[in-house]
Amino acid sequence: MNITRKLMATAATAALTLGSALPAFAQEKWDMPMAYSASNFHTENGVEFANCVTEATNGEIEITVHPGGSLFAGADIKRAIQTGQVQIGERLLSGHQNENALFGFDSIPFLAPSFEASGKLWEAAQPEIEALLEEQGLHLLYNVPWPPQGLYFKKEVNSVEDMEGVKFRSYNNTTARLAELTGMSPVTIEAAEVSQAFATGVAESMISSGATGYDQKVWESLTHFYEVDAWLPRNYVMVNAGVWEGVSDENKEAINLCASDAETRGLQMAKDYTQFTYDGLEEGGMIVQPASEELMSGLREIGETMTAEWLEAAGEQGQALVDSYKSMN
Repeated sequence: MNITRKLMATAATAALTLGSALPAFAQEKWDMPMAYSASNFHTENGVEFANCVTEATNGEIEITVHPGGSLFAGADIKRAIQTGQVQIGERLLSGHQNENALFGFDSIPFLAPSFEASGKLWEAAQPEIEALLEEQGLHLLYNVPWPPQGLYFKKEVNSVEDMEGVKFRSYNNTTARLAELTGMSPVTIEAAEVSQAFATGVAESMISSGATGYDQKVWESLTHFYEVDAWLPRNYVMVNAGVWEGVSDENKEAINLCASDAETRGLQMAKDYTQFTYDGLEEGGMIVQPASEELMSGLREIGETMTAEWLEAAGEQGQALVDSYKSMN
């Protein structure tokens, strides 16, 4: 009997000691899918954000980044966050214009073709976009613009007429409509599949930043990049609203500080990456140059048509957004 009591006492003491050694918090692990390659600046920025959150919350929230569409394809990431399949993720919201035209505000051709203009456009759009996301069960943490969008081809193109019949990679309603209005054939292709699509002839052209082309080494299949500065779409990092509500006030503050840093850092990375990727495309063997005036003239006419169509689809909210933006200039 004495031996039994001693064993029980020893076990109780060990349990108390083990309990006191355990952390006082319940660690949360968040999965963060991203559509772009690990080497893309958006992904690198996301990894820094994730590390910041882990450190700032003293390990209470640990975020694991899954790049290159490895966990969910780009088109599925937003839904995965909404349904709680993952806690957090990054998505190009203009890819969801079919849900609400407002999501395409950052892809209106030639409305805000520079980093400065894009910043003002976001300032005008932010209240509407944040409210729209909240209605969909999402909380916005930060967003970062891409470098200006240019045109990629595997041949010389000097006018809109030269684009007719080309198989064109689209990633949202805007790019699909651009293809239609220029006589090209739109093919929906996720960023992670771009290189393979060009290598196999599924696509022959796209409009994207120098960053996408550089990351995917498109010089292996394409020959020309034309600087047209059509628009600067944005990537958005969002968290499930229910998950966010369950975060302590202290950790919310820490995460918001990390998000603010990521937004500032990401913007500078986008600016720095612009010329770097142009140089990289040239080193890969591509011809990188401004579009001809004839091509730009034709694209601007198409841009006016697309702007009118977007304003009609977005209604009063869209018009108010554009009016607010223009009042800042």
